[in-house]
Amino acid sequence: MDHQRPELDLLAVAARWADPAGWPVSLCFDPVERWYARLAADADHEVWALSWLPGQGTDLHDHGGSSGGFRVVAGALTEEVVTGGRLRPRLLVTGSGRRFGPRHVHVVTNRGDVPAVSVHVYRPALTRMTRYHLVDGRLRVAEVAEAGRSW
Repeated sequence: MDHQRPELDLLAVAARWADPAGWPVSLCFDPVERWYARLAADADHEVWALSWLPGQGTDLHDHGGSSGGFRVVAGALTEEVVTGGRLRPRLLVTGSGRRFGPRHVHVVTNRGDVPAVSVHVYRPALTRMTRYHLVDGRLRVAEVAEAGRSW
């Protein structure tokens, strides 16, 4: 008999953390850089809150082999993934979200004119992230960031 734990739905976990009133930290908006805070962690996964003022976003990056999911809890975010050697955008509005596997590479940006807030869940917890440049349709490693030093 198989006693393995059933697969955790990371997007469902993000939905459970969608209300900032229940967070252990106060939501902040930083005019200089994206604000983020870890909300919860256990041996299986971790949960992060992020805020995005208009124009704030990430570099092209992966999650160091972790799977994930994120949910937009306020505003809207644009996620871009590499398809056919080009970045392809997808708009994610309040209440929508995205699951992704351990090899997912993307850029997330607030292209709107109002602040956005999102909740991200990673399994296992993030230990590193690789940032990339897209050159002639190919991903080129720009930097490998490590938890505890880079964030």
